[in-house]
Amino acid sequence: RRPCLVRANSACRARCGVMAAAVGKAEGEVEAGGEEDPVPTSSQALPAAADDAAPTLSDMFENGWRLHDEVESSNESTNSDTVQRRVRRGVELLEQATRMVNQLNLFSRNEELEEISTADVKYLLLPVLLGALTMKLGNSAKRLEHIQKAQVYYMDFLQRCKDYKVMTFEFPQTKESEEERSKANVNPSAPTVSNQSNLLSMASRRQAKIERYNMKKETEAKLKEIKSVIHSGKADDEQTRKFYLLHLQKWINTSLEEIDSINQETEILKRMVDAKPHTARPPRPPMQPFILTRNAAEAKVFGLGYPSLATMTVDDWYEQRKKQGALPDQGVPRSCPAAQENEEQEAEDDNDDDDEQAVRNAREKDDWKDTHRRGYGNRHNMG
Repeated sequence: RRPCLVRANSACRARCGVMAAAVGKAEGEVEAGGEEDPVPTSSQALPAAADDAAPTLSDMFENGWRLHDEVESSNESTNSDTVQRRVRRGVELLEQATRMVNQLNLFSRNEELEEISTADVKYLLLPVLLGALTMKLGNSAKRLEHIQKAQVYYMDFLQRCKDYKVMTFEFPQTKESEEERSKANVNPSAPTVSNQSNLLSMASRRQAKIERYNMKKETEAKLKEIKSVIHSGKADDEQTRKFYLLHLQKWINTSLEEIDSINQETEILKRMVDAKPHTARPPRPPMQPFILTRNAAEAKVFGLGYPSLATMTVDDWYEQRKKQGALPDQGVPRSCPAAQENEEQEAEDDNDDDDEQAVRNAREKDDWKDTHRRGYGNRHNMG
């Protein structure tokens, strides 16, 4: 083991801490590892100062991956409390694992994929798993922030896979880079050439999507064959390495699709933000708690019992609310006095008309009783 440790030390001194996973990019938290002391690998124990009960790097990664799979296979709504708790816990575990990988300096641009040990290959999946979980975070008010952060994770994963030559693929362009490139290539004198290039790029993207879809199906079929052997614990080093490399290839295709989706969603969300009206209603001053009393005498009495609360009479409260414009009848135009007099006169005239009609009806009823005895016309009961 001594020669291996010496080679590891020399390799770590040559590394430049390239494992700047998107946690460092998105949050600005890149932690540097030691330079003089020997750097332990992920399979070695943590320093003796660490707590024995603390989870290991492998445990944090496996638990975060497991939570991601549970969220993907769940039939519950993504915005449910149960799913959101799993998402946040998975993000927390994977961020901790990413910081630990950065401290250990497990990856470097100066090495090839074959030089990474089989036990460490799986940690290349950290940024893409973080991106997938970040896309499922709730809170629609921060949706734009979440998808932009997930895009950083996906781009970091693709850049690392391209550096290690995991597979051949065309590096995607973000929405910002596409806009800059389109502005640089604007040539008003040759619109036909521009349209033709756009058609060619659309055709090439369509063909790339078809190829990625076929490759994804083929990769999933291979993973299905080897997964049972891995979970049984009987897989050798070669099978385990193939299992993780297939996952890397699968996630490369998924990341390319997700970045296209993020570009489209980002454009829609920015348009929605621009379309919102910016004229906001000025907020009212917050009301302080107080005791409402009938008069000044009660205000003095309650004030002695509750010195921490403000007290005021009904008249004081009414005047305060009137100044703040918070009364329900404020702002309603009052009718003029002449109009009120006209309304009152009309109401009196209506009452007079009703009184005359009532008197006339009463007189006619009395006259009818004088000429008709009681029970007149009741032929059924015969009076």
